Amino acid sequence: MNDYSHRKVEKKWQRIWEKIGIYNTPNTKKGKKKLYHLVMFPYPSGEIHVGHWYNFAPGDVYARLKRMQGFNVMSPIGFDAFGLPAENAAIKHNIHPKKWTYENIKRMRAQLKSIGACYDWSREVITCDAEYYKWTQWMFLEFFKKGLAYRAKVPANWCPSCKTILANEQIVENKCERCDSVVTQKELEQWLFKTTDYAEALLADLQDLDWPEATVTMQKNWIGKSEGFEIEFKIQPRSVNAKIAPDEETVKVFTTRIDTLFGATYLVVAPEHPLLKQVPQSVQKRVEKYVEQARNKKEIERLSIEKEKTGIFSGIYVINPVNQRKIPVWVADYVLMHYGTGAIMAVPAHDQRDFDFAKKYNLPIIDVIFDSRSKKKIAAASSGAEKAYEGKGILINSSRFNGLKSEIAKGRISKVLIRQNKAVKTVNYKLRDWLISRQRYWGVPIPIVYCDSCGIQPVPEKELPVLLPVIKDYKPSEEGRSPLAKSKKFVETICPKCGQPAKRETDTMDTFLCSSWYYLRYADPCNDKNFASAKKINNWLPVDIYIGGAEHSVLHLLYSRFFTKVLKDLGHLTFKEPFLKLRHQGIILGPDGQKMSKSRGNVIDPGILVEKYGSDVIRMYLCFMGPYYQGGSWQMSGIVGIYRFLRRVRNLADKTIKGGAGEKQDKKSSEALDKLINKTIKKVTADIEKFRFNTAISALMVLINAMEKQKSAISAKRLKTLLLLLSPLAPHMAEELWHKLRECRKQTNKLADFKIRDSIHSQKWPRYDSLLIQEKEIVLVVQVNGKVRDTVKVSAGISEEEARSLVVKLGKLQKWIEGKDIKKIVFIPDKLINIVL
Repeated sequence: MNDYSHRKVEKKWQRIWEKIGIYNTPNTKKGKKKLYHLVMFPYPSGEIHVGHWYNFAPGDVYARLKRMQGFNVMSPIGFDAFGLPAENAAIKHNIHPKKWTYENIKRMRAQLKSIGACYDWSREVITCDAEYYKWTQWMFLEFFKKGLAYRAKVPANWCPSCKTILANEQIVENKCERCDSVVTQKELEQWLFKTTDYAEALLADLQDLDWPEATVTMQKNWIGKSEGFEIEFKIQPRSVNAKIAPDEETVKVFTTRIDTLFGATYLVVAPEHPLLKQVPQSVQKRVEKYVEQARNKKEIERLSIEKEKTGIFSGIYVINPVNQRKIPVWVADYVLMHYGTGAIMAVPAHDQRDFDFAKKYNLPIIDVIFDSRSKKKIAAASSGAEKAYEGKGILINSSRFNGLKSEIAKGRISKVLIRQNKAVKTVNYKLRDWLISRQRYWGVPIPIVYCDSCGIQPVPEKELPVLLPVIKDYKPSEEGRSPLAKSKKFVETICPKCGQPAKRETDTMDTFLCSSWYYLRYADPCNDKNFASAKKINNWLPVDIYIGGAEHSVLHLLYSRFFTKVLKDLGHLTFKEPFLKLRHQGIILGPDGQKMSKSRGNVIDPGILVEKYGSDVIRMYLCFMGPYYQGGSWQMSGIVGIYRFLRRVRNLADKTIKGGAGEKQDKKSSEALDKLINKTIKKVTADIEKFRFNTAISALMVLINAMEKQKSAISAKRLKTLLLLLSPLAPHMAEELWHKLRECRKQTNKLADFKIRDSIHSQKWPRYDSLLIQEKEIVLVVQVNGKVRDTVKVSAGISEEEARSLVVKLGKLQKWIEGKDIKKIVFIPDKLINIVL
């Protein structure tokens, strides 16, 4: 088909699909099961590159398959339009963020449509639209009423260039991921959400999800549940007459290894710990200097495994509750105040971090666990070992608990300390509350008012949305305040409680809030009475399959799960998890073998490729370049290969369409081709279901090779099957050839009369004939006592009795079974038979 123009064909069908609304999904469709298919929506901060296509195009292949399998598929799209990426780009280009964002959305919308995806554009969501963020503000107020939103002065990661707080994940090697500035620590009054209230639910409900194992593990590690004991260490007074307040008489320490308590030779507290108010005057200046340095470090830096640990002796001693030893208290930056109690007991013989610290500062190391498996004492100092033994074993140097196994000792030691009111059983989580304040302009205004008389007051629901004003001076301030603080018109308001003058909150919300509930809005995007009607939410939610990058494995997914659980508890939802099934795409490397990014200058512009080769070629190449979860390196030779493959398909189809091949040609077709077609149907279906797009295409290539070897044009029936199998991967070309085939068979020839039912994408997915794909012969593996001794070709479906009768007569088996009793036969149909002697 030499006259095929991908430019004309793809634009034509995109125009027709949009005109007839083929992908506008009804909320219910009688007799069809719903499938909510969702790809992570993009930031409108610039051009869409091939890396973005890798999220959208292969994911669309899956959606198209499910549509043709009879599901009522909703596949919506929108734009995550607030936040730093769009704002920083706007500032860089000296364009107002609103203008920059909406211009980008217009351009990116056209780029997304060029992919040929089956998106329902009637459900488009843009998070910076007031109609959308009205409900983001409403949800904030719901959280506030429930006590899940609160204001506090907390230390946070501060980017001096972006002039805002950053999450840990926005920091790469102690620098801002957006501007590469070194991040510092800063204490500010901030708004937070109590994600910690949902720590256990967020952890427990992971077991119900069909998610990649690595992602589940990352979520578990981020939540960081630890079951252990909170132990009290009594503070040693510096003099007999020293007076200590009752709440300052002890230091509480959390540990999961109470069995190692006899080996605790010092305590370490965080630089922020209140115990440091008791530091002796003789070391006070040195300790204060260290504390100041430590508190200026970023949390990610303080926790770094590679970085050498630092600390200083506080001058304070405490008493080990199990042996009454006086042990020193040190201050170290690797201990965080928000985890556990902000203090840890150091057991250097059995914790590598404590071991390294003790070696550096010449602190005592006492072995209390004997590794029974090695038959020798694994010590730290006494044996000259260079590392701690962190496993379990038998207790030594532990008084009356000597000789007990670790697990038994935990119970015995804890029982004694609990009876003495020196310990309680407890659970700790690494998860922190979500800091949502941002000192930037381009975000959702926080709907809070400050009144001198009434304090913090929520904006009444009827006054929502609190509109983000268009201001001229939108650039971040040096003082760390939001640019909105400079807008007198925005700041000055009336207290909703007393009616007196008041001031609005000028911080905006973290953009993660916008993306934490957008999947709900797609169900009912035009609703101005609620974020979505209960009926439509129940029709569509939860999301059946969610597709996006593994870089969002923690925060976005965790926050979305948190939102869902809170909204369920508030009675707005009936389900507890937003995304039942999750799949990640891999990373595409540029032609230089490096991760594709604008900063490296190795980004591939899909627009140029679409113009030259067509969208179908780019879609198929992305699906073919490697396992979807793995990604691959961009190779132009691969693009050319797919281009040639699709040209071969067109040439094959052209022979049938121009020749008007009829069904009678089926009689001339070989049995082998029929068998291959049915095998291909089975494999392509299974592979797309499992996101193995590359092997699905490989199967189609094998089929094309076989079809090209036919002496005459393939029949219309076989061509239909081929086009149906190809349609999710190359939707435009498949539609064009399908239409031409129908036209040649006098079914329709007027595009003006084209209806949804006429489209190839509205046809039923082909089903394979199980009888045709059955093998007539299989190779049966023959084992004796589990060891392979022979193989034999047998008829497919052979029974156990027939197989046994056959194999006992095999010559190779005689030396293994002759003269011996057969105890039993293990038979796996069409695979193996094992003779147990």
